[in-house]
Amino acid sequence: MERESVKRIYHKYSNVYDFLFKRMFLPLQKHAILSMDIQPDEKILDVGIGTGLSLPIYPKHCMVTGIDLSRSMLEKARQKKEKHSLHHVTLMEMDACDLEFEDDTFDQVIATFVVSVVPDPVKALREMKRVCKPGKPIMLVNHFRSRRRLIAIGEDLVDPLCRRLGWRTTLPLDELAKEAGLRVDSCVKVKKFDPWTIVFATNTK
Repeated sequence: MERESVKRIYHKYSNVYDFLFKRMFLPLQKHAILSMDIQPDEKILDVGIGTGLSLPIYPKHCMVTGIDLSRSMLEKARQKKEKHSLHHVTLMEMDACDLEFEDDTFDQVIATFVVSVVPDPVKALREMKRVCKPGKPIMLVNHFRSRRRLIAIGEDLVDPLCRRLGWRTTLPLDELAKEAGLRVDSCVKVKKFDPWTIVFATNTK
């Protein structure tokens, strides 16, 4: 999962991303964002905003900054921003592993379907912690390697193919959180057999 490889893959996805993934991803993004209990004037960082599917969900009383590595994906997000008159949204081309913000800039940070895509998941999480205020929420929506042995074996087998498509299937949440120093408060699956997990964490830096 090299940086330039990720950019090339998601450039190719940009025109078909919504068609392929909206039905799967948007309900999870909506559930996660509505769970954030966003207060007036809070500054929210959305890491890996992609084509901006989730942008209309955010309340207009907050300030949202969405970043993404792919210029092509961001162009789709900008079109949605204009279409829905989302004046409280700022979009920036940026690497999740090297965030160009000062420490303690944001009140909440969310990353949906991103951690298994970036070249260095630990570095990306540490960057999210750095720019998030102490004691504030960090939320992840992602697929993590199953704790069930047989399912995990299957995930290991399909991982090489999935990496060619743009993501990994073998990322273990417990090890990732420990290495990044992230305190996980709870994990939720919207559906019983959902392959994606919503992770509620607190920035305890």
